[in-house]
Amino acid sequence: MISHYGIGGLDMYHTRNCQEAAGEAGGRRRETIGWAARDPSGLLSPFTYTLRDTGAEDVYIKVISCGICHTDLHQIKNDLGMSHYPMVPGHEVVGEVLEVGSMVTKFQVGDIVGVGCIVGCCKDCNRCKTDEEQYCNKKIWSYNDVYTDGNPTQGGFAATMVVHHKFVVKIPEGMAAEQAAPLLCAGVTVYSPLKHFGLSQSGLRGGIVGLGGVGHMGVKIAKAMGHHVTVISSSERKMGEALDHLGADAYLVSSDGAKMQELGDSLDYIIDTIPVFHPLEPYLSLLKLNGKLILMGVINSPLQFMSPVVMLGRRSITGSFIGSMKETEEVLQFCKDKGLTSQTEIVKMDHINQAFQRLEKNDVRYRFVVDVAGSQLYSK
Repeated sequence: MISHYGIGGLDMYHTRNCQEAAGEAGGRRRETIGWAARDPSGLLSPFTYTLRDTGAEDVYIKVISCGICHTDLHQIKNDLGMSHYPMVPGHEVVGEVLEVGSMVTKFQVGDIVGVGCIVGCCKDCNRCKTDEEQYCNKKIWSYNDVYTDGNPTQGGFAATMVVHHKFVVKIPEGMAAEQAAPLLCAGVTVYSPLKHFGLSQSGLRGGIVGLGGVGHMGVKIAKAMGHHVTVISSSERKMGEALDHLGADAYLVSSDGAKMQELGDSLDYIIDTIPVFHPLEPYLSLLKLNGKLILMGVINSPLQFMSPVVMLGRRSITGSFIGSMKETEEVLQFCKDKGLTSQTEIVKMDHINQAFQRLEKNDVRYRFVVDVAGSQLYSK
């Protein structure tokens, strides 16, 4: 995998930075280059900034690939009202270790590793102590946040990153970087609730609402667990893809009232990945007694439902947020063992703005991944 991407595929600026930075342990702060949004237009362009030196517990990483998540779109456009600029997004990062700190024993130079949505936590709360650091109230996001040294965090659409070793995972040997990247967010986001809520045993019947980056991994992971999987969508447009390419067992059009009624009380769980406002009641009625509707889409407007549809089936509406570092390691190995792959479209960095425009229109099957190492990162 290393030879496939190779340093020879990097632009001269990127190569020079990596070579200089790899020999600067304990020296001056390093300079790197990424693609950043400057305002809510969300347009990304080259941006030079500094990284901290590799600390005793840090890993210095040359980025190979980085997936594009719908959350990145929300962040660059300030849809949630919390964005700070300039912002280098990207939280599905796969790279090669260039340097490790003196206290790091799990990784060594040359390892292929991954970095997901968070790069810090308090380490002292109950959530951190029980390997659920993604729910720590003091977690630090991979980008659009402030690190413990007071500097802004920047993400994976960049030449290099410095990350605390706790938030780095090894990529299984033989797994391609562009395949591993979506698992660091989309994959673990589906895997975590299935495991946590006791829904990983075979024989269950599940529904997946929304067939995007998270949804398509939901179909694959649930099928690999031995579930009967129904894809639920607003039209028949993705029926062939769901049944023929992803291996779903059934396809349900949510606007077909008769079919929705016929399949009432039939599902043990539904994973709802839709990132925009939508009614919940039609999906709740599909759940069996004690069934769970698991929300995963980031939505910036209130959702509504009538309480009887929940009460009369003792149904639950719950949510789940990415996964822990332990679960991230598990889902990577699970996908390796089961031979699961993401369906991706590879783009260069200079096409990232077009990729975001297409993502906004749901015009991707099913995850864009940026070939960072093979891209020219600076302006001509």
